[in-house]
Amino acid sequence: MNRRRHFLASMGLASLAAVTAPWRSLRDDLLALSKKPAKKGHPPVSETPARELDAEIKDQLYTVSHFDQDLKRDIFLPVADQAVFQRVLGRLGKIQTHAGYANFSLMSFDEMLKYARSYSVIEAFSADETRFMEKIFFHDAHDYGFLGEKVISSLTAKVVKKDTVKIRHSGNYLFKGGSQTVFERLKKDVGDSLVLTSGVRSVVKQMYLFLAKAQKCNTNLSRASRSLAPPGHSYHALGDFDVGKRGLGVLNFTSRFAQTEEYRKLIRLGYVSIRYTKDNYFGVRYEPWHIKVV
Repeated sequence: MNRRRHFLASMGLASLAAVTAPWRSLRDDLLALSKKPAKKGHPPVSETPARELDAEIKDQLYTVSHFDQDLKRDIFLPVADQAVFQRVLGRLGKIQTHAGYANFSLMSFDEMLKYARSYSVIEAFSADETRFMEKIFFHDAHDYGFLGEKVISSLTAKVVKKDTVKIRHSGNYLFKGGSQTVFERLKKDVGDSLVLTSGVRSVVKQMYLFLAKAQKCNTNLSRASRSLAPPGHSYHALGDFDVGKRGLGVLNFTSRFAQTEEYRKLIRLGYVSIRYTKDNYFGVRYEPWHIKVV
């Protein structure tokens, strides 16, 4: 068990996914948890010294602020999986190109397998490729240092398409009701220069994004998880969405977006929540573009 998971276990916690408070309040919350009496049938939880909590929190905040670097405890994809990793990534990329970006974002795992079998230009996934995707999905992301909860537990979970709506000129879908209503309100309050950059993401879409990020990180899975939630852990599957400034392009997915007037307007509105703040304890980089809906 690595040090981070040992720390969580010593606190009697499965994860700290729900804790997103700033450092001082986070420290106070953890101290309070450490002093709670043990539940019946559970071993007593020892009080955790404040200095140990501070050290762990400092370590986590350091990890978040250095999200794009290889760090000492990072986990890399095993060499034995490199070949199948490349084949899976290539096949997923072909499906996205062939089916279309928007359609791919809603595609379930079973639909993906069927789609691949149906087109000779793609070809069916082999048994070892399917096992690899299963292994990626079911692996405990806490090992990577990602402390967010798993919000989709089934690899074959489906997006109910009738519950989504395609947003014009974006190539993305949003869930009807909550997400769509929030986005339309933001557009009205911020202006037409605010655009939707990413909406609903199925397990398959998140799998592809995560693996593509891992490739860019030289198969450092921990480093990839600091920029993209592992499949099953993304709130895009439940209603969150990303926004940006029209014309800013890929810089919308960097801290550059926080310097735009669109972002400043968002924050001034008062009713907008950012999922991954600068002081988040998920193990994820600062994402000023990620709008929290659920």
